[in-house]
Amino acid sequence: MKVEAGDYVLFHYVGRFEDGEVFDTSYEEIARENGILVEEREYGPMWVRIGVGEIIPGLDEAIIGMEAGEKKTVTVPPEKAYGMPNPELVISVPREEFTKAGLEPQEGLYVMTDSGIAKIVSVGESEVSLDFNHPLAGKTLVFEVEVIEVKKAEEDSEA
Repeated sequence: MKVEAGDYVLFHYVGRFEDGEVFDTSYEEIARENGILVEEREYGPMWVRIGVGEIIPGLDEAIIGMEAGEKKTVTVPPEKAYGMPNPELVISVPREEFTKAGLEPQEGLYVMTDSGIAKIVSVGESEVSLDFNHPLAGKTLVFEVEVIEVKKAEEDSEA
């Protein structure tokens, strides 16, 4: 039974950069081995509905046509993942915004703002530069995907 748009799919994945570095996975052991384990996270295969935008487009498209038990490795360009970095999403704010809050801005740190999460890309005497682009923007991603189970969309309406 091949996956079609609208179907629910249970799958495992390992996400890597082109150099082989693992950045995310649904396997706890692989996360541990690669030093990216998040203790609070529940690892295991995940359910998604295919073709409705729940996951990045390149992964969505790759899973269509797969069957339960099938494994595939897919390379996803930035345009079908998190897009290219947008220079308009890098803004400068007065350094005093941090000092008023009792914070010392440091390059490379992520901060929560009223507009979302941003990475501090530079710290000047009077201004701090914040990047609101997704951390994976501009990156080509390689996913190893294993489909565990497929529920056809029409089965959902019978439940």
